[in-house]
Amino acid sequence: MTETFKYIKNSLLGFYPETEAGYLTRYIIEYITQKPYPVALGDKNTKITPAQLQKTEEIVGRLKLYEPIQYVLGQAEFYGMPFAVNKDVLIPRPETEELVELICIENKTQGLTVLDIGTGSGCIAVALAKKMTNPKVEAWDVLAKALNIARNNAVRNKAEVHFREVDVLKDIDSDKKFDIIVSNPPYVLESDKRTMERNVLEHEPHLALFVPDNDALMFYERIADVGHNLLKPDGRLYFEIHFLKGREVAEMLKERKYSDINLHKDMSGQDRMVSAVLKQKG
Repeated sequence: MTETFKYIKNSLLGFYPETEAGYLTRYIIEYITQKPYPVALGDKNTKITPAQLQKTEEIVGRLKLYEPIQYVLGQAEFYGMPFAVNKDVLIPRPETEELVELICIENKTQGLTVLDIGTGSGCIAVALAKKMTNPKVEAWDVLAKALNIARNNAVRNKAEVHFREVDVLKDIDSDKKFDIIVSNPPYVLESDKRTMERNVLEHEPHLALFVPDNDALMFYERIADVGHNLLKPDGRLYFEIHFLKGREVAEMLKERKYSDINLHKDMSGQDRMVSAVLKQKG
């Protein structure tokens, strides 16, 4: 197993920094052996079969093309749960875990109704369905392929979520009212492509990432608008945001008569989430 470790890490060192190459090597060994890394490396009885070696070489080859390890292995972890991912959905990010945590902390009432707009892999909807107290969770996405992955992830994690194919930028056919709307919509500016890492730019779905520079808040504005019809009185709206757009999103929400608007920082100290309340009229 030590030789396999050396082979993987040395193969990746010309493509990734040493620390990242080491992390990827551990991840691959755990995936191939289906054992925790220390166990796999320390167990003298752990042998790599020809089929496992062939799979290892395939994984290393794809990583040399800067394909994200989560796509290579077809899986990612989010909020302590396993999620299937492929190039039809974004890879779940740690910052989005913080959004889920914020919602859970601020909404402890039992049986709340939740809508996740732009669900992708379903990570937000599934995590909330599992971690909140008996919520009723609905999740929308414009892509049927993404919804198939999200449904499978809900089944995989034994989460009860109702999924619908909906384009939020078009007329919405829904008479339901929700206590909470959450969205992590596309917010990366087209101009940011110049400075993005290859593994993101060349492999993750652009439809889920980018917005025009001259209309950066298009999804936030639309969701805030439809929130007036979809939120219950005193319903809450939660967004993940571009760290440079927090003030603009907050001002936009104020213009649309939302109140209790708060910017929340992520683990790196940057503005990453916005919450707001749609107060009962009168």
